[in-house]
Amino acid sequence: MSLLEYLPDLTPQLLALCAFALLAGFIDSVVGGGGLIQVPALFVLMPGVPPATLLGTNKLCSIWGTSAAAWQYLRRVPVQWRATLPACALAFACSLLGARVVTLAPPEQLRPVVLALLLAVLAYTLWKKDLGVLHAPRLAGRRELAAACALGGIMGFYDGFFGPGTGSFLIFAFVGLFGFSFLAASASAKLVNVVTNGAAVLWFGSTGHILYDVALTMAVFNVAGSVIGARMAIRHGAGFVRTLYIAVVGALILKFCWDLLQG
Repeated sequence: MSLLEYLPDLTPQLLALCAFALLAGFIDSVVGGGGLIQVPALFVLMPGVPPATLLGTNKLCSIWGTSAAAWQYLRRVPVQWRATLPACALAFACSLLGARVVTLAPPEQLRPVVLALLLAVLAYTLWKKDLGVLHAPRLAGRRELAAACALGGIMGFYDGFFGPGTGSFLIFAFVGLFGFSFLAASASAKLVNVVTNGAAVLWFGSTGHILYDVALTMAVFNVAGSVIGARMAIRHGAGFVRTLYIAVVGALILKFCWDLLQG
């Protein structure tokens, strides 16, 4: 599917989308939440395109940036594979399931629940000043495997079905449940996000809901933003990630409040 079907003169819109993709890549590579920037930009700048096609285009663009960020983390941050790999496996299967279920039930019903969860996450992060500062894994053996599978399954389904805040929820879970530092949690969250995005791309691509020309053009800028963000996170450590995490969760809360008021 081509953007030219919807926008004969695509240059101004595409330039703006590339700028938003750069910023989204930067934010998403550190703490998740890139969709908070990129998805609204697609909807505003391409009003005549079906929503499913915009979401598929966003996923194809995002997976390149997410993969670039994951590679940066893999090269410089020790990844906790015993928790991350099972989470990835379950996330892939459940993301596909979530993408299929979204055709049967309206995901907008989840907005009040997600808003409440985000408020709880923000309150707990602000209350626990030392949360995620030190890397001190607290699970092992079967407990770690069970928790990783549960996390991957739940977040994979959520990302396939609805999506907003997936990266932020993953980071919080890896910090709060597994005892990772914010930096280590970002590395694991990126790998899980690559898998969930990959499942979504397979689904949207197989149903013809991707604008490949715009997605791949935006992906160049999304990758650039992701590399810059990941390198800054690695250079400045858990404190920088925690600060940006709080800002992004706060922005997500404001967006959900606005959506609920508009609805």
